[in-house]
Amino acid sequence: MYVCMCHAVTEAQVKKEIDGGAVTPRQIAKGCKAGTDCGSCVRRIQALLGEHGARPCPTARLAARLGLAEPAAETAPERGLEAA
Repeated sequence: MYVCMCHAVTEAQVKKEIDGGAVTPRQIAKGCKAGTDCGSCVRRIQALLGEHGARPCPTARLAARLGLAEPAAETAPERGLEAA
């Protein structure tokens, strides 16, 4: 399945970048260009990163703290921020 239509990057290619050590959307972009054009694939890239153990994006943690989403397994207090 394609993740990035702008650069014809598949889910398998993104997973290969993750297996190679990428832990952020920016690192994925450096490896295969996914997420560097229109940006519509960045959320899917973040989800794939999360499925492979990367920390959830700050926006997801904020949404969880506001009760807008399921709480993430790893939360902000580790970084010195107080829970709401």
